[in-house]
Amino acid sequence: QVQLVESGGGLVQAGGSLRLSCAASGGPASQYAMGWFRQAPGKEREFVAGINWSGAIEYYADSVKDRFTITRDNAKTTVYLQMNSLKPEDTAVYYCARGRTVVVSIRDYDYDYWGQGTQVTVSS
Repeated sequence: QVQLVESGGGLVQAGGSLRLSCAASGGPASQYAMGWFRQAPGKEREFVAGINWSGAIEYYADSVKDRFTITRDNAKTTVYLQMNSLKPEDTAVYYCARGRTVVVSIRDYDYDYWGQGTQVTVSS
């Protein structure tokens, strides 16, 4: 059973930075795409960023493009989300997920394993 554990969330002022980590264990992760999603209170879960199995292809939601960067270290089976220039509207619970294939997707049903989430709060 694959387990994904996120860390690195917290409270930060607008304009600040955070780096989220997602550690995978219990099964293969390096051969699959990985993604980050988020869910704000009262809103649906939305795609944030995704990366293919090799790390060569990245996708970003328009709302985070040029501010967030997704990377992966397959040797450590860890995926990262570097978040810069944070805004209050970035406040949400952030989830890491493992894709069903090597190809990155923006659709949540293309991911089969999910972490418990880490809270990110950006104050104005």
